[in-house]
Amino acid sequence: MARYNPLVQLFVFGALWGLSEVVGGKALYEANIPNASVYLSASGFFLLAVARGLFNKRGTSSVIGGMAALFRLVNASFVCHILGIFLMGVAFDLAASILLKGDKKSFLRSSLTGITGAYGGYALFALIITYVVRYEIWIVGGWQKVLHHVFLTGSLAAAVAAILVPMGYVLGLRSRTHARLESRWAFSSSLIFVVILWTLGRMAG
Repeated sequence: MARYNPLVQLFVFGALWGLSEVVGGKALYEANIPNASVYLSASGFFLLAVARGLFNKRGTSSVIGGMAALFRLVNASFVCHILGIFLMGVAFDLAASILLKGDKKSFLRSSLTGITGAYGGYALFALIITYVVRYEIWIVGGWQKVLHHVFLTGSLAAAVAAILVPMGYVLGLRSRTHARLESRWAFSSSLIFVVILWTLGRMAG
């Protein structure tokens, strides 16, 4: 079962991100907090960075984003946010695969990964939700809404990611050796944790 450890652990990160979206999203949007997506993105970027430090392989961040999106879909629905979560994982994956290749420990590289991932994720989401999915609210808003989302809200998210991603990445790198030493227990404990997180998600949804 050891060969499945990384995959199950990626599911843990995805479930953690998904749970933060379900619980945090519900609270923030019910309170009408401005730029709520920035606060929700913060936990996502931090978890993506920690996971990238632990498993620095192409595709891992996309898997986490997909798992988090599925978690949100099952427990809270709302297609708009689901697409944004997944695309943020994909954008971060692309940025990390270039800038953090070979376990680069540079603060500047990891910070740029967060900034690029944020702008990339927000831009992809705004363009796809408007011109591919053709979601009514976004179609009405047009280019003004797209540009506002990318350059205003996206800039706030990029600023947050510029700080949180280096912190999370270093934490992941430092935890890698310990995670390998505890590999005997990794599969079962991660599986149990995933079940607990999904249970909490169902209760909170």
